[in-house]
Amino acid sequence: MKKVAPLSAVHGLALETGILFVPAALYLLVEAQAGRGALLHSGLLRDSLMLAAGPTTTLPLLLFAAGVRRIPLSLVGMLQYINPTMQISIGVLLYNEPFTRIQLIGFGLVWCALALFALEGYATRRWPQLGVTDVS
Repeated sequence: MKKVAPLSAVHGLALETGILFVPAALYLLVEAQAGRGALLHSGLLRDSLMLAAGPTTTLPLLLFAAGVRRIPLSLVGMLQYINPTMQISIGVLLYNEPFTRIQLIGFGLVWCALALFALEGYATRRWPQLGVTDVS
């Protein structure tokens, strides 16, 4: 939706935040009433870190929203696979999380499909006479 919405990065993020504000505020109030709230109950350092988390996560979201308009949607889709790949790699390589043969096969199939998709896009741009350019 960010690609086609007629909103700037700041306005789009403001809309998303506005939509989620009420449910998030209600959840925090319920947790605070139940005695499980952390904000203002965890010490100055932790409270400061929790308050700083908002701006710290907002900047990358703004940059993503601004950047997604400047690149093809197919590239955005491909880039979405980088973070989960990094997470699984860190889990397996650094934290010795189990990674079975079945998971490896599934992971490999996904990346093979992504490689084929990328190669098809490259070939279509490099040699347009080989690809289908008009399907009407």
